[in-house]
Amino acid sequence: METIKEMSIDVKYIATLTGHSGCVYAMDKGMSEHTVFTGGSDRFIALWNLETQQAEKFSASLPAPIYTICHIPEKNILLAGTTTGSIHILDLEKKEEIKILQHHQAPVFDIKYSLKTNCFYTAGGDGNLAVCSFDTLSLIKMKKLSHEKVRSIDFNYTTSEIAVALGDCNILVFDLHTLDHKKDFIAHELAANVVRYSPDGKFLLTGGRDAHLNIWQVGNYELVKSIPAHNWAIYDIVFNPDATLFATASRDKTIKIWDAKTYQLLKRITKENFEAHTHSVNKLIWSTYHNYLVSAGDDRMVMVREVNTI
Repeated sequence: METIKEMSIDVKYIATLTGHSGCVYAMDKGMSEHTVFTGGSDRFIALWNLETQQAEKFSASLPAPIYTICHIPEKNILLAGTTTGSIHILDLEKKEEIKILQHHQAPVFDIKYSLKTNCFYTAGGDGNLAVCSFDTLSLIKMKKLSHEKVRSIDFNYTTSEIAVALGDCNILVFDLHTLDHKKDFIAHELAANVVRYSPDGKFLLTGGRDAHLNIWQVGNYELVKSIPAHNWAIYDIVFNPDATLFATASRDKTIKIWDAKTYQLLKRITKENFEAHTHSVNKLIWSTYHNYLVSAGDDRMVMVREVNTI
């Protein structure tokens, strides 16, 4: 019988980035390895430098609170989805807004893009998944998925699939290129909040309002493991750059770091044992820069930690 060696990790607090005057809901990688974009209820988008631990000379003000942002470096544009359903497209070179899309009638919870399809995808609180063209920056297709919210989108390029998390507890899986329906299954007892494929494309990780982390086998999408991971809703799941670890963020104010092979809990980051968030943790990014794990939350803070295996 194979013996699995337990992994040990070291988590080092680096900095707290302050400047937002409201909850931080949105975050994405910036224009270089060591920068990140953030946005939130204060309607501002900021760009942070993880090297200097300061804000860069960039900011954008939108007319409504921001729930999601998506940086597309290949196009040098930034997309921001708001509580009113609008999607603002910013040209980062010209530093100006070039278009506003208003095809959702409720908040936009997630935006993802795919160079393989030359499209970006938006998830709405109106139950719609929208597909937009990179070339025209306009709507191509709108797909009604539920009477509840569409919360999260992720791609599996190994199987050419797109998975979507819904507020009605379901996960839907479509063909990435045709959007033909492939699979649907009830993933959580309460709303499904986040979908994240493992980098090797073999597993789908989902987090729900029921505080469970569920791991599904890609293909038949049978449940491999269900973990009561948090005390409150799970809002985000991210893998580290070499895919040996992943982290979960929750409304319970904690971040947890897991072994990506065994799903063993390795570290629990809370106010009791770390410099940590005092309110809900909404978003995570695991940067290639020094393996920094960056988190954003309702406490208006953006926190930076270095995570290394020992």
